[in-house]
Amino acid sequence: MSALVIIAAITLFALYLGMRARRGHDMSLEQWTVGGRSFGTAFVFLLMAGEIYTTFTFLGGSGFAYGKGAPVYYILAYGTLAYILSYWMLPPIWRYAKQHHLVSQPHFFARKYDSPALGTLVALVGVAALIPYLVLQLKGLGIIVATASYGAISSTAAVWIGAAVVTSYVIVSGVRGSAWNSVVKDLLILAIVLFLGIYLPLHYYGGLGNMFHAIDAARPGFLTFPAKGSSVTWFQSTVLLTALGFFMWPHTFGSVYTARDARIFRRNAMVLPLYQLILLFVFFVGFAATLKVPGLKGGDIDLSLFRLSLQTFDPWFIGVIGAAGVLTALVPGSMILTAASTLLANDVYRGIVNRDASDATVASLARILVPVVALAAVGFTLHGGETIVALLLMGYSFVTQLFPAVICSLAPRNRATKQGAFCGILAGVTVVAVTTTMHLSVAQLMPFLPDALKDVNVGFLALAVNVIVFAAVSAMTQPRSAERASAAVQ
Repeated sequence: MSALVIIAAITLFALYLGMRARRGHDMSLEQWTVGGRSFGTAFVFLLMAGEIYTTFTFLGGSGFAYGKGAPVYYILAYGTLAYILSYWMLPPIWRYAKQHHLVSQPHFFARKYDSPALGTLVALVGVAALIPYLVLQLKGLGIIVATASYGAISSTAAVWIGAAVVTSYVIVSGVRGSAWNSVVKDLLILAIVLFLGIYLPLHYYGGLGNMFHAIDAARPGFLTFPAKGSSVTWFQSTVLLTALGFFMWPHTFGSVYTARDARIFRRNAMVLPLYQLILLFVFFVGFAATLKVPGLKGGDIDLSLFRLSLQTFDPWFIGVIGAAGVLTALVPGSMILTAASTLLANDVYRGIVNRDASDATVASLARILVPVVALAAVGFTLHGGETIVALLLMGYSFVTQLFPAVICSLAPRNRATKQGAFCGILAGVTVVAVTTTMHLSVAQLMPFLPDALKDVNVGFLALAVNVIVFAAVSAMTQPRSAERASAAVQ
């Protein structure tokens, strides 16, 4: 009962903070989506750190360490690589967005390539990627609340309650509600993760060194990369793929717009890789559970952190862990809901149905769409069986297809064309959809490749197809001949 009270109290506090965040602000489209571009270093840091510390941190990271061993370290590597990339990539994106008053990621593409159709395609890709990411948060929320409440609240009820809470404060406060709750979330999760990652190995094994020696003795080879499957090749390709896609998520890309000035990104790029190291302590919990709660298979590996905690701590502390876990779902979930509803209203509705729609109309429609998106995500959550890591990797494969067009658009002289960008993204997304639906791997598609290449992440194949189509179509649609003809007529 004490665990349930703590979880309920934190959930209500999150709802209160999210609602209060709008105080003193007129929730125009710009305020609702990008906070009036007024956030300083701390808020931007926490919004971007929210990408690291989600339900994936609590459940997926520890579960992957429990189930897969050494391959889990890809999670540590890709974020660090992405933050280094952000030092150069984000300031010009922010400057362009501020200059043109952009409020969404597809808005950026549509302006850069002078193509509303491209903006609409990017919006649809974004929504297709965001839904499984929101499902990830709700799936994690259900696991956390059901487990931490000792079954007093079912996973299904927890999903519905969490969706209702986050929908309520997103409608009222938009991205400001996410920013305020991110402060509480990061403080709480930092304390919990550090404590669990240090205490559990000490309590059960006498220290980290002893823990790894015990695991290696009991499960030889578990702490090294396997020769096939999640091999070194898989690790390298997955790290690169997910690093390129890190800032391509619509809600992360949109959080760039909230900053007050461009210097904020370079300050954060120097600190965020260090912040990423906290993930090691999540992995330590998963490793500690491998010998103490054996036998978890499939999607149940995501329960490893809580199964070990339940047999270690009193109910009140399980409530604290559960409360931190709830916030790891609510904060990213609110950012995803804000981004998805903005994409549908600003870039699909205004891009296709009514190009003359006012900002006020778009803002109203975006709020109406928040519960629609939430209901869709709840439906998928209650009828999906994938593990949390699988859901995240599928979403990353989608959004990474946007990276080539973004990078080319930042060049002083962009040789890419809107036709090339459109066809490249469409080709890459099609490959992702086909391979994901049919559960195909590079080894199955290309059995003639050397063994060392058969484990390349299949999302990389989609990206390669994207780049080839992007370059070929751009070469064929260069505007030079038309410009010369126009000049000759004049």
